[in-house]
Amino acid sequence: MRLLLLFTLASCVSAQKIYQGFNTGAFFTSSKPKAQSDFEAEFNTAQSLHYSPGVFSSARLYTCIQAGTTNTPIEAFQAAINTNTSLLLGIWCSGTTSIDNEIAALKSAIDKFGTKLKDLVVGLSVGSEDLYRLSKSGIENKAGVGAGPSTIIPFIQSARSGLAGTILSSIPIGHVDSWSAWSNTSNSAVINEVDFLGMDLYPYYEKDIDNRIENAEQIFEKLHNKTTAVAGGKPVWITETGWPVSGPVSGNATASVDNARTFWDIIACKYLGRNNVWWYTLRDADPSIAEKFAISKDLSADTTFNLTCPAASGAPASVNTDLSKGVQSTKKNAAMRSVEEMGYTAVFVLCGVMGFLL
Repeated sequence: MRLLLLFTLASCVSAQKIYQGFNTGAFFTSSKPKAQSDFEAEFNTAQSLHYSPGVFSSARLYTCIQAGTTNTPIEAFQAAINTNTSLLLGIWCSGTTSIDNEIAALKSAIDKFGTKLKDLVVGLSVGSEDLYRLSKSGIENKAGVGAGPSTIIPFIQSARSGLAGTILSSIPIGHVDSWSAWSNTSNSAVINEVDFLGMDLYPYYEKDIDNRIENAEQIFEKLHNKTTAVAGGKPVWITETGWPVSGPVSGNATASVDNARTFWDIIACKYLGRNNVWWYTLRDADPSIAEKFAISKDLSADTTFNLTCPAASGAPASVNTDLSKGVQSTKKNAAMRSVEEMGYTAVFVLCGVMGFLL
């Protein structure tokens, strides 16, 4: 009997929910703020991409504040609820001495949406590449205003205290940064403070080494391993990666549709379904970035390159494939996810019972 219980608990570990989605900026490339309908269009498109390996039903946000307001909740919250899209929340930390408005926006959303929002939240990232922007390479690349550990750590603590007593009090709180920032020992105090590490890693930008596409997988694995090595056993989520379909040469790396497809095959198809991954990106949003990464033009389900993963990759099975009869509807995908969520709930309840019996 005890062996059966132990086997069941082992199965529980493997049944943990894995998320896959895209990064979602608050603006268009024109700097116009996105509205609820714009977020909904992105989330619906992500779920209906042709030949998608599994359903992209998650989104990573950079802020909780609706663009153009002081502390109004971002309209992506309602869009996520309407489309059953899970969220890795974000708080913007660079260029400010306080995240009070971010916390106020999030708490307003909690009051407004309650468990409808809670059930979709994967975690909260306090900051995005703030440490990198203060680094030597960040300064050389003119990455913008950053923030160091003396700023990020109090912000993380403020987020925890701000959410205490709310229905989001137990969500994982982390920080997103470059692999190089995480592997820099001067930032180790941030690692001690977080529940997870969000890692942004682009071999395309590693111009100090031979970063041609033929070496991209080796580079990614080496730098990913450097991040996990300093994580102290904490989860490392892939919060940004991709290869541009167009843009300038970066070292020995060339931006092209063919190279973007190759990078998808060797990285996306390797990690989807086995690690939390938010790909960069469905639709370009940052006007300051010369490189274009979007895998969908004008939010078409017909992507820039075919998303089908190699048969032996182990990636999730392709969906939205029967184009002759029309792509699976968003409602159908949502129904599929609802069944999946019920399955996870049942497994977690069983896990709890088994753990108690042991």
